[in-house]
Amino acid sequence: MLTTILLSAGLLFSDLPSGLEEPVLDSLHAVTITADKGLTVSRKDTLDVGNVHSVSEILLKSSAVHVGDNGGHAGLKTVSLRGFGSAHTAIYVDGLRVGNVQSGQNDLGMIDPENVGSVVVDYAQNSISFNTARPVFENGPLATRVSLSGGSFGTWQPYARFDFRLSENLSLSANTAGLFSKGDFSYGDGLVRENNDLSQVRAGLDLFGKDFHVKAYFNGVERGTPGSTAWPSEDRQADRNAYLQGVLTRNFSSLYTLYLSGKASYDDIFYSSSYGDSRYGQTELQLNSAHNFQIRNWWKLSLAADFQWYGLKSTNYNASRLTAFSALASSFRTGLLSADIALEYNGAFDHGALSRHALAPSLMARLTLPEGLDISAFARRAYRVPTFNELYYVGYGNPDLRPEDAWLTDMAVDYVRPLGNSFSLKRKLDVFLNLLTDKITSAPTPEDPNIWAPYNIGKVRSAGMDAMAGICYNRENWKCSADVKYSYLSSIDKSNGTPVPYTARNVVLINADASWKTWSLNALWQLRSGRSDGYGDLPDWNTLDATFAKSFMLRKAGNLAVKVSVKNILDCRWKENRRQVVDGNNCSDVDLVQGEDRSFRKVLLLLFSFKSPAAMPQHSVLNVPFVNLFIIFYFSYYTIF
Repeated sequence: MLTTILLSAGLLFSDLPSGLEEPVLDSLHAVTITADKGLTVSRKDTLDVGNVHSVSEILLKSSAVHVGDNGGHAGLKTVSLRGFGSAHTAIYVDGLRVGNVQSGQNDLGMIDPENVGSVVVDYAQNSISFNTARPVFENGPLATRVSLSGGSFGTWQPYARFDFRLSENLSLSANTAGLFSKGDFSYGDGLVRENNDLSQVRAGLDLFGKDFHVKAYFNGVERGTPGSTAWPSEDRQADRNAYLQGVLTRNFSSLYTLYLSGKASYDDIFYSSSYGDSRYGQTELQLNSAHNFQIRNWWKLSLAADFQWYGLKSTNYNASRLTAFSALASSFRTGLLSADIALEYNGAFDHGALSRHALAPSLMARLTLPEGLDISAFARRAYRVPTFNELYYVGYGNPDLRPEDAWLTDMAVDYVRPLGNSFSLKRKLDVFLNLLTDKITSAPTPEDPNIWAPYNIGKVRSAGMDAMAGICYNRENWKCSADVKYSYLSSIDKSNGTPVPYTARNVVLINADASWKTWSLNALWQLRSGRSDGYGDLPDWNTLDATFAKSFMLRKAGNLAVKVSVKNILDCRWKENRRQVVDGNNCSDVDLVQGEDRSFRKVLLLLFSFKSPAAMPQHSVLNVPFVNLFIIFYFSYYTIF
């Protein structure tokens, strides 16, 4: 057992009154902002963004979300819902979609968790939305937070955010962050992981108005791609991502609301390999609009139109695409019953190639009964257009591919009931069935069995349930809550009768929080079982994490906070084998050896403003430290203008 103790210091400047006795430990995450056009059927869960060090760890708080991790900070982080692949899961940042038409996979490591105010999982839309936290001004026009953290394997993370209140309804936020890690952990027999370093710089500028939000963002990454331990690699990858986007919501009257948004972005990936260098440059332009009409008190009509243009220039091939989306939706509210119906049009027009069109109807009904009982159900058709790699990659692509066609169905029961003045009880049961046809699957070509290409030959059936029960206590200085989440998923590839890889059949999460005045304690236990890597089941695994925090108010000097986090207390070991073949996206083939013990210990670090070099290799047997104890001190000084 190896225990690591970290000491980190940071400066926080905020506009809180000097006499405040119970400071907020993390006021940046106090505001929830959800960008929603209100156009289509939705069933959403909002995840807790506190006590995490990465975006992927936020998503792990949902038992229904699967996070794919290809190892360490340098590895690709992807996400999927309810048995579908990551290409089926749409990612939004402040209401605008993050697009990757090359591979269809979006790297969660590109999103800065420090500035996330809310995360919304939408099961009907099969999407996850990340929304930037608005500034919080308690007193005065300036709020500043600066921190510096250090950790294992040569990891350092500076962070700074400056919030300016320009007027009553206008504020400006500037932030920058860095992440630097050697990633040189040992994995047995004196071996050290090499070429696993990462250097990342993020910078953002947000302008918040009463009814608009403009965001500029830059992300730059230099990293090694070490490969497997059996066949190490000296390959390198460099990523540059920048975008400018804006959202406007204007209520012209009680009868009409206008929603406008736009985005311009550029992504550049340079991959240096022993097999030759390659570069992928993607340009993206978005323009979105929605018009909401309140026809009657019980009837709302919505009309939306979205356009995206993508251009890809790469060493392997060039391609461009114009996508068009339009939707007509209507919402009805009468007494206890409400219903939403929508018809969507999706079109994809590639230069010099086949056009692809699809109509997607959706329907949702909700019955709200007395005493906190809510029953809802939805059905929706969805499509996934093939990626550029699937269509045009030289030596692999198939330009005749059809879109993948899916039906999503769901029925849920929610129950919230107060128990006296201090207690409340919450329960939820959610059952679903998803059917996917025309799944794009690689198979040998008729001309040459040694050459593989993608075809529409797969079928997937995903069925399961999500259940949750929780209780809350809130009285005077005490706040306590506990909840249990359970998810069951049966996701079968009907074309070969095998489970969809890397999705756990059973997931159990038990989370408990307790706070008294300025003291707080959090504990999270999770179990994931029944995972397959395409060759058989992987062993079950479970972890227990705990976080303790204490805040002190120094009346003249400011706020002092102490946070201690311990990860993987139970010393769990588990196997992780993944097969990802995505050129230019930091993925490699798995070296599978039948009968070889491929278990390892995984290091997870959790600090207030600290991101660890997660010691998860891509594909290997590892033995690394399993328990980590962290202590972080924060000192803040408050100024009033």
